[in-house]
Amino acid sequence: MKAPTLEASWSGVAKFLHWLVALLVFTQFALGWLASSWHMSPTKLDLFVWHKSNGMLILMLVVLRLMWRLVAPAPPLPASMPTWERAAAHASHALLYLVMLGMPLSGWVVNSASGVPFRIFRLVPLPAIVGPDEGVADIASLVHFSLGLLLAALLLVHVAAALRHHFIQRDNVLRRMLPGRTLSR
Repeated sequence: MKAPTLEASWSGVAKFLHWLVALLVFTQFALGWLASSWHMSPTKLDLFVWHKSNGMLILMLVVLRLMWRLVAPAPPLPASMPTWERAAAHASHALLYLVMLGMPLSGWVVNSASGVPFRIFRLVPLPAIVGPDEGVADIASLVHFSLGLLLAALLLVHVAAALRHHFIQRDNVLRRMLPGRTLSR
């Protein structure tokens, strides 16, 4: 078995963006659930401000991560991975990116179609991307919720696959994404 090399690791920028987006996405699930279930009050409005603001931050970070991938491509998958598993890994990552883009965009449509002016973190005005329309808001809300369910399922698969690689396959797929770790040994 060939010893892992430094080239097999993700870049520090990729790791930082991965874990920051992961933290924000898990925060989004909590904020979204709290905001939608909270009774009408100033706290509910604050929760929605944080949820929408974090969503726009995630959108920006995912776009930044995709641009970074053009400059610093993903390290190669282990040579021992079967073709079907490589295809599944590529497809699931592509779907994760699409959903992480679709969630904030659909939320933006919901906000715009609801006719609610919004300022990201109460500072930066977010322009409407559609005009006020209750029907569009309802459809976009359904899309947003459905994408949330899909994202939760994809994240379960993503985490399970990483743990499988670490504990069952005993390869470096998980280790090469851990903060502060290099595979230079």
